[in-house]
Amino acid sequence: MTSDYTVELAVELETAARLRASQFIFPQRPWLDLYGINVRPVAPFGSASSKQFVDPALIHRVLPDELLFEILSKTTPYTLGRAACVCRKWRYTIRNPVFWRNACLKAWQVSGLVENYKVLQLKYDGSWRKMWLLRPRIRTDGIYVSRNTYIRAGVAEWKITNPVHLVCYYRYMRFYPSGRFLYKNSSQKVKDVAKYLNFRASKADCVFKGNYTLSEDKVEAALLYPGTRPTVLRFRLRLRGTTQGANNRMDLLALLTSGVNDNEVNGPDEDILGVVERWEEDETHNPDVPAISHKRGLTPFVFVSFEEVETSVLNLPVEKMDYYVPG
Repeated sequence: MTSDYTVELAVELETAARLRASQFIFPQRPWLDLYGINVRPVAPFGSASSKQFVDPALIHRVLPDELLFEILSKTTPYTLGRAACVCRKWRYTIRNPVFWRNACLKAWQVSGLVENYKVLQLKYDGSWRKMWLLRPRIRTDGIYVSRNTYIRAGVAEWKITNPVHLVCYYRYMRFYPSGRFLYKNSSQKVKDVAKYLNFRASKADCVFKGNYTLSEDKVEAALLYPGTRPTVLRFRLRLRGTTQGANNRMDLLALLTSGVNDNEVNGPDEDILGVVERWEEDETHNPDVPAISHKRGLTPFVFVSFEEVETSVLNLPVEKMDYYVPG
């Protein structure tokens, strides 16, 4: 005769076996609770639907569509890209071609309205947003920085026989949509130079003004070093980006210096690029200033936006970053 303990044990074992089998056949899947529930999409901006739609989001109920459109129209294109990740309604709103048309016409204002419309229809299927992402353009919301280093021999001491110093200096270029740019060659960090790299800079800041042109992905730039022997500094650059539409790198293809006569230039504000645009690499108009094609200090330029000048890794000293790979 079996005891009550044996019967209870068999019942518990059978119950446990059934429980394990049921868990194996019907596993816990929380997302199955969403089946059969219709999630209504957010109505896009300017929707033609006649049905009254109540947005559950508080910001959308308080903020009218007209005011949202006006706020987004005041932001930069890169801010629009980040705002498009907030929600579907903002994404649909930012798809409006008005935002991208204004950004494109401002970025390529030197080309003119008619030329921009021709390029839009011929190469980018009439899409302003596609034109903004695929057409090479110089960014004006920050500074292009080239970090260069070289080794210089030091003075021998009784402890060290062959000392060397790692010297670091920067080339800074800030571009404007009007076809002008600012240039500075300095050992100062990005966060310090960004404060006065503008047209209000004094002569003591050693900020020089120049002109540039953009053809496809090629950039031609030139500026004048004033003085007793005026010298022209010419740049030949190539635009590229680490991601689509970034345009955050510029390869320095050539760096040339040559002399110019006093009667060829009326002042530092003259379009010096128009004067030397057709010059050869070894051409100079002043025998006291020979034409030189520089082979050092040609590190690619890296774009640093004004929002990142304080936190950029380019501010690190040589002790923490002896060499920087632009990528």
